[in-house]
Amino acid sequence: MKEDIKLTKLAKCAGCGAKVGAGVLAQLLTDIKVHSDENLLVGFDKSDDASVYKISDELALVQTVDFFPPIADDPYTFGAIAATNALSDVYAMGGEPKLALNIMAVPEKMPKEAVHELLRGGYDKVYEAGALITGGHSILDDEPKYGLAVTGFVHPDRLLKNCGAEPGDVLFLTKPLGIGIITTAAKVDMVSKETYQRAIELMTTLNKSARDVIVKYRVHACTDITGFGLMGHCCEMAQGSNAELHIDVDGIDLIPEALQLATIGIIPEGAYRNRAFAQEHVDEGGVLLAKQDMLYDPQTSGGLLVAVHPEDAEEMYEELRKAVPSAQKIGIVKEYAGGKYIFLHDKGDLK
Repeated sequence: MKEDIKLTKLAKCAGCGAKVGAGVLAQLLTDIKVHSDENLLVGFDKSDDASVYKISDELALVQTVDFFPPIADDPYTFGAIAATNALSDVYAMGGEPKLALNIMAVPEKMPKEAVHELLRGGYDKVYEAGALITGGHSILDDEPKYGLAVTGFVHPDRLLKNCGAEPGDVLFLTKPLGIGIITTAAKVDMVSKETYQRAIELMTTLNKSARDVIVKYRVHACTDITGFGLMGHCCEMAQGSNAELHIDVDGIDLIPEALQLATIGIIPEGAYRNRAFAQEHVDEGGVLLAKQDMLYDPQTSGGLLVAVHPEDAEEMYEELRKAVPSAQKIGIVKEYAGGKYIFLHDKGDLK
């Protein structure tokens, strides 16, 4: 059955590459009145990964929603990736997922066996996270889409935000970059089976292990890298923190085959949207164009970007190396001096 349906052929965009561009999204939200509530710790006006509402001095509610069109042809794999991606927002806030609701749109002619497999993939990842699926909502649509609304818990004093990075902090990343390029090239059979399978493994790896490590240390800012690419999410962190992020590009784990594809111009449309939003805030230095493109590449179910106190950096790094797909020290935070927010460095020139 699963060999008879090619889900990615039913959608114009794939995964987080279908996200509305960050710049466009900011314009859409302009002038919308935001109501205040002293217990609302994080709302949509903060460009953060999820909303957080304080229930008591010991408990805060974390809520998020994420869904997208197919990024894999196999229904089970698509469901697993979409669920992993949706759960990630709770982990990025330092929380633990507890409840989830399915969000699904399917073509009327989509085989019921494929829909079943899609849902099974989502259920398996939610249960792996230690959470429960308690219902959901589905509609008919020409393009299949799937995701979750997720509720989690976090202690109000241990909440992580995508702002708050401090000068001297060390920046870490917990998964390689290049997923958008790999999945784009896979549509036209330009990727090796080994690299494509590695991409699937990365997209279905929960950020739970990363979260479980970083909450032990003095983390000042955290976000997950998804549709806006590393540069888009770095911009949000830098601007929200009123700080500069200096990135050691040579320290970033770039999927080798993705870099080869970027060199010949295989770039997803979402990367151009991300560049249009973030480029004015980035000093790209002498970094090669193909490497720049990978930093704007939209990631689906990417890793966590973490800014941690420098005294905790080495110990956290050693623990991350044993827990995540790729523990990378990718830069440092400096005081904002006006002008650009992000500075790219290569060939070891970051000091």
